[in-house]
Order: sequence, then structure tokens, then C-alpha cells
Amino acid sequence: MKLTDFPVHAYDKLRYGDTDRQGHINNAVFGTFLETGRCELLENGFGASWRKAGSSIVIVRQELDFIAEILWPGRVEIGTAVLKLGNSSIRLEQAVFQGETLVAKAETVLVHLGLDKRPAPLPDAARTVLIRLTRPCA
Repeated sequence: MKLTDFPVHAYDKLRYGDTDRQGHINNAVFGTFLETGRCELLENGFGASWRKAGSSIVIVRQELDFIAEILWPGRVEIGTAVLKLGNSSIRLEQAVFQGETLVAKAETVLVHLGLDKRPAPLPDAARTVLIRLTRPCA
């Protein structure tokens, strides 16, 4: 698995405050890395509309595998792709890299909510863009 396998790329700069007593980046920070990649994909798919009042996207499931440690200083790159689109759901595949090293991979399920805070169909325009953000080799 390589960053180039993913249609959406993002990065985060590592902060000294992200380190723990072992001298590597704390596992709790990985969720922030995934958020960075996820938000980049949502901006591509929905534009600013996903941030407007009334429409929301929530995480209903996230599975994260830690593969290697991350050392400060430096940065990580996050690859994000759509694995599957449902009526109101988006299943994502994500990977975090430091340099060429795969350090974590995740699968996340998002659900689009309507004004009543119940699952609502994905907008057609967003669906069209999200289909193009499917990982080519997925």
C-alpha cells in the first residue's frame, strides 16, 4: 500500500506535544490524522455544503490498525479513498504514512444526516464526486 494508491492526499505536521513517554507520537493523535484526511475528502465531495447548518456527517464506525511508530519531528501524509457508497453512508479506506512507511490504516463509516438528525440520502452532486474518489485498486 502506497500513498499514490489513494485519490485524496493530505498531510499533518507533527507537534512535539504529540509525543508520549516512549518518544513517539501518541496513538490518540492518529484520530486527528484520519480527521485531516477525511475532511479533505469531504471538501472534495461536498464542497462547503457539508459544513452548513442542518446537514451533517457523523462517524458511526472506525477501525484503526497501528502498524509502525511515528517519530517526531516531521510530518505524516494521509491517503483517503471511498470504498463504498450506500444510500446515506460512505465507507472510507485511509492510510497514514511517514515518508514511505505505512504506519496505520483505517476503515471508517460515515453517515449523512438530514435536518431531523436521521440518515438522509447523499446529495446527487456529492455522490457523483465521491464515486470519482474511489480507490482505483480497491
